Amino acid sequence: MQRRAVLELLGLAAASLATPAAWAADRGSRPAAAVPRVRGPIPLPSDGLSAAEQRRAYAQITLEDRLVLPSGYRADLLAVWGDSLGAGRFGFNNDHLAFTPLEPNRGVLTVNFEYISPIPWRQGFSEAIGQELPFDALLQALEPQQGKVDLATLAADAPLRQLVMEVARAAMADLGIGVIEIQRDAKGQWHRQPGRLERRVTGLTGLEDPDQRLRVSGPAALVFRRRDRLGYDDGLGDRVIGTFANCSGGQTPWGTVLSAEENVQSQVVEAVHADGSSPSPSGRPFAYDGTRLDGLGNPFGLAGNKYGWMVELDPRRPDRPAVKHSWLGRCRHEAVAVRAVAKQPLIVYSGCDRLGGHVYRYVSDQAIVDPRDPANSALFEAGRLEVARFNADGSGHWIPLTPQAPIAPVPPSHFRRFGVEQATLVPHSDRGRAGAEALASDGEVNAYRQRYRTLADLYPGGGATQMGAILIDAHLAANAVGATPAARPEDTDLDPSTGDLLIAFTAGGGNEDGRADPAIFHGPRGQATWPYGWVMRLQDAPASPQPGGTFRWRMVATGGAPWQGGLGFANPDNLAIDRAGHVWMVTDRSTKAADLDLFGPNSCWVLPQGQGAAGEAFCFALGPAECELTGPCFDADDSTLFLSVQHPGEDHGCRRDGAREAQAHQLRDRAGQPFEQLRWVPLGSNWPSGVPGRAPRPGVVAIRRSGGGPLLPSLVPPA
Repeated sequence: MQRRAVLELLGLAAASLATPAAWAADRGSRPAAAVPRVRGPIPLPSDGLSAAEQRRAYAQITLEDRLVLPSGYRADLLAVWGDSLGAGRFGFNNDHLAFTPLEPNRGVLTVNFEYISPIPWRQGFSEAIGQELPFDALLQALEPQQGKVDLATLAADAPLRQLVMEVARAAMADLGIGVIEIQRDAKGQWHRQPGRLERRVTGLTGLEDPDQRLRVSGPAALVFRRRDRLGYDDGLGDRVIGTFANCSGGQTPWGTVLSAEENVQSQVVEAVHADGSSPSPSGRPFAYDGTRLDGLGNPFGLAGNKYGWMVELDPRRPDRPAVKHSWLGRCRHEAVAVRAVAKQPLIVYSGCDRLGGHVYRYVSDQAIVDPRDPANSALFEAGRLEVARFNADGSGHWIPLTPQAPIAPVPPSHFRRFGVEQATLVPHSDRGRAGAEALASDGEVNAYRQRYRTLADLYPGGGATQMGAILIDAHLAANAVGATPAARPEDTDLDPSTGDLLIAFTAGGGNEDGRADPAIFHGPRGQATWPYGWVMRLQDAPASPQPGGTFRWRMVATGGAPWQGGLGFANPDNLAIDRAGHVWMVTDRSTKAADLDLFGPNSCWVLPQGQGAAGEAFCFALGPAECELTGPCFDADDSTLFLSVQHPGEDHGCRRDGAREAQAHQLRDRAGQPFEQLRWVPLGSNWPSGVPGRAPRPGVVAIRRSGGGPLLPSLVPPA
C-alpha cells in the first residue's frame, strides 16, 4: 500500500498542528552539546539535522523491538523474570532500582516488582517458572460470574476456589521487593553474583510464617490494633502480610531503601471508614478475564488499609523485616526523596500518582545528628505530614495534615474558570460510609464546610488514634484541606548541587479520580488539559519547629512535540541525577492511548546542565515494543546506568511472524513546515531473547560505554 493511501486510510493526511514560534524559527542544525543520543521517531531541535534533512530522515521509519542505545554503548542483562532469587524468584514488572555499594566492585540492587501484565505473564509463565497454571480452566469457571468472584462466598472444597488460589498465589509471588547481589569484573561489566544478602519480600510474605510479617510504625499502628471498629478486622493487629504494587522508591543516606506502594486499589479495597478501618475484602473481588488480573488480596482476606504505604527495607540486613511508615501517609505512593542534613529534621518528599493526587512533605520531630547513622530510621516514627498548595505566581506553602487543619476544599468553580468541569472529592459526608463523596457545586462545598470545620470533625476520636485515621485516608484528607490537585507526581529527586527538589509530573487532565489544577498544570498556550507532562524545580524553605512553611516553584521542562511547545518527550516518570548534575529521565506514556502514539516507544532522556545544553532534552535510549523503561540509577562512579525494562509486549504479548502495524503521523520540521510520516510499529515483543515467537520477559540491564569510563564523557566537568 502506498504511503498516501495508508495516511488517508488512517484519517490523518489532513490533520493540522500548531506551530509555536520557538519551533518555527530555524534554530540551526548543530546540536548544543555532544551528548550521546539515538534518533527517536519525531524531529527534535537537538537532532543535528536541517529542516530538509529532517523531512527526508523522518518520512518513513521502522521501530525495533529492542533496547536501542547510542553507538559505543552496550546493555548487559543482569536478571530476568523467573530467575532464582533467595527463597523465591525474580519477580514480574521490575520497576524502581536502588544500587547499594558494598565494596569497590561489589554491591546490591534492590528491585521493586509492581504488577502483573496478564497477557505476557500467561504466555511466558511455563517457560520462566517451569510449571503450568490452570489459566484456561479458571477462565471457563469464571465465565458464568462475569470474570470475578469473592472467595468468601465459596465453600472450602469448591473447585473454583482451588483454581483461584493457585493463580493468585503465583501472581503474589511475582510482586513485592527483591535484593540481588552483583559484582563488576576487570572489564567493567556487572554480573549477577548470588550471595547471602539476596532476598525476596513478596505479596504474601508472612502469610504462613508470622515472624516474616511486616511491621507498621507511627499512629496507624494504633488503628490496626483497635478491636472496636467500623469496618473489617484481619486479626493481625499491627502486622502486615506482604507488600505489592511496589512502583518507584528512593534511598536514605544511611543505606536503607524506600519502596512505594502505588496502585493498590487494583488489588484491595482503597476506601476507608472514618476511623481508618477498611471495608471487607469482598469490596474488591478476585477478577481475571485474560486481559486483567485484579483483586489479588481477596483470596487471602487482606485489609486494604494496610497497603498504599512507603516501605523501608535494609538490603544489607536480610534478617530484618521491612517496615511500613505510616507518618508518610497512605495514598498511591510513587515519588520519594530524602533530605538528611545534620542538625536539621529529616525531610521526606513524596507524591501520589493519580490525576488530582498531591505532593507531600514529612518533617521529623527530632533533628539528625549524623546523616549516615542507621539509627535515623527511628526518625520516621514521629513527626508531621504536610501537603503542598501551589499558587499560580510561583509561590506555595505546606498545609499540615493535623486534626486542627481547617476544611477548605478547592471548589468546582475554580475549574470552570478554565473551561473544564470537575467535582470536588472529599471524605463522604455520611461518616458511616467509607470512601469519597463528589460535590458538584460551590453550594455543596459550602454546606460541607459548615457541617465539618476541621479534620477533627471528619475523623473521630482523639490523639494518635485520630491522627492514624487521617494518615490512612491521606489523599481525601488532603483534598478536604485544599491541597493542590496535581498532575500525577511520579518522582521526586533532590539536586545535589542546589538542594532543589525536582518533581516529574506525568500528565495533566482529569478523570473520575480528580483533575490537575489548570492554574498550575497547563499547556504552553494555557491549555487546561496537557497530557504530556512537566518537570518542576521546587526551592523549599528550611523546615521549622512550627508546622507549615513556604516554597517557590517553576517548570523547567515541558513534555510535548517541539511544534506543540514541548521538548520532544511525553509523560516524564522516574528521574535520576548523576554527580555532574545532569538529569536522566524515563517516560511512561500509555501504549493504549492513540493520541500518544506520536512519541513512539517509551524512552530514556538526558537533560544536561551547563555547557550550552541546558534547556534541551536528548533521547539516550528507546525501549523494546510496548514496554516502559523505569528505575534509572547509577553505580558509585557513574560509569553504569542500571535500568528496568518493564512489561515488554504488554498489549499484544509475544510477537509472532514479525507482526507490525502501519501508523501515519503528521510532523513538522524545524522550519515549521508540515510533512507526513509512515511508521511501522512492532505488535508484541520477544525481548530480551529476540527469538521470534518466544514470550517477552521483564528484566534489568546494566548500560555502559563499550570502552569503559563515564557514561557522558563529553559532559563531565573538568577536575
